[in-house]
Amino acid sequence: MAFVSHTPTILVFDSGLGGLTVFREIVKLRPGARYVYVADDAYFPYGQHTEDEIVARVVPLIGDLIAEHAPDLVVIACNTASTLVMTQLREAYGVPFVGTVPAIKPACASSKTKRVSVLGTRGTVKREYTRKLIADFAHDCDVTLVGAENLASLAEAALRGERVSDDAIAAEIAPCFLNGDGRTDTVVLACTHYPLLIDQMLALAPWKVDWIDPAPAIARRVSDLLGSASGLGETLGARILFTSGQAPSPVLAKALTPFFGNSLVS
Repeated sequence: MAFVSHTPTILVFDSGLGGLTVFREIVKLRPGARYVYVADDAYFPYGQHTEDEIVARVVPLIGDLIAEHAPDLVVIACNTASTLVMTQLREAYGVPFVGTVPAIKPACASSKTKRVSVLGTRGTVKREYTRKLIADFAHDCDVTLVGAENLASLAEAALRGERVSDDAIAAEIAPCFLNGDGRTDTVVLACTHYPLLIDQMLALAPWKVDWIDPAPAIARRVSDLLGSASGLGETLGARILFTSGQAPSPVLAKALTPFFGNSLVS
């Protein structure tokens, strides 16, 4: 386990802005760290690319980011990337990595009806990694995989100030809700973008379910790896970078405030 005695730099990487839901939880536990958030918006959404293309994109890109920012730890706050590149990243670079994978194990452990849905991108739900998690941890559960085609893009649009209709979100989440011999009581949010829409999803759900967001568990893992004596104290600066090179619009800059507070620096 790594231990960082100085003020740590944490790099948080996602295909877009969904990783902000993970970033937010890490900052709660480690406010005294320095943060670099990188959104690969030039390649978003990852679901439009093949597995080989994503690996070929992400592995060298992370290497460039490590060389530029010298992080003590890298968080891959993207389920699609995490299910594909973690092995290659750990083999290529000496920095500790924390990935994001569908929280199937805790969801199945907590479900009362033993009917669980995994709501992710089409790429994540079809991945062998996801199916292995089900085989390993869902022995007594009926797990439904739901590949949402547009939900990540809808979350990005909402954060950027665009209107996202209830009908569009309802259509994406409807397959999660199965009613029969015990109805769905737990939905795994297997994309870090989805908690950005949680208020609408709560309102549109046909019945109450537990929505499992992995972000708090990821933050705890980051904190454990850093050790108890680092990343505490006053909030330091945080940077957000877009691989497209574009600066946030005024509307987006305002939307970022709840995540970065006054710590965002140029």
